[in-house]
Amino acid sequence: MTVNTLSDVEFGAELTVFEPDTGMDNVKRFATAANWFGPRFTDHEAARKEGLPGALVPGVMSQGFLAAMIHRWAPGAQIVTVDTVFRAPVIVDEKYSIGGVVTDIDEDEGLVEIDLTIVNEANETRVFGTATVRLPT
Repeated sequence: MTVNTLSDVEFGAELTVFEPDTGMDNVKRFATAANWFGPRFTDHEAARKEGLPGALVPGVMSQGFLAAMIHRWAPGAQIVTVDTVFRAPVIVDEKYSIGGVVTDIDEDEGLVEIDLTIVNEANETRVFGTATVRLPT
């Protein structure tokens, strides 16, 4: 369901799950655009030599995926804050599901709070957090 105004939002509503492109080509494009040339983002073997389980999806890219899910749900939303906790690495070339649930609606301020998660195929939460978004009333 697409949300256009605050009155469209229901407490407890789950946002449509978003499956981001965490493939190596996409991550390389992002890392290049950000001028991040460290192999930990673009080379599984080099990342393993650093003690990592594989090449990492940059944290800010993961946050971008969260924002993308919010804007798929509410294209006109203004994201006020996104607060995330990275419990474990998000690894390049693995599949993830990004979800969200509405946990608070402030009708006076036009704000919605959303709990966010990035979960891998083993159903392990890799990233969780909260976003506050402003919607037209």
